[in-house]
Amino acid sequence: MKTMTCKQLGGACEEKFQAGTLEEIAELSKAHGMEMFEKQDPVHLEAMANIQQMMQQPHAMQKWFETKKSEFDALPED
Repeated sequence: MKTMTCKQLGGACEEKFQAGTLEEIAELSKAHGMEMFEKQDPVHLEAMANIQQMMQQPHAMQKWFETKKSEFDALPED
């Protein structure tokens, strides 16, 4: 198991997500993002807008994912 924060994933806070793979952490982060969207949390909405903008550029999104995968792989096990 490894831990990443919302902020490490491009989000806006220090909420921690713990999972065995980056894909699992991404799912936890997505659920957190949906909760923050429902609450209309302004700092999370801004972070989501930035990620949505990046998603419009497939090459940028792929590079982002590769960077996050490297960061995840380098993290120590919890």
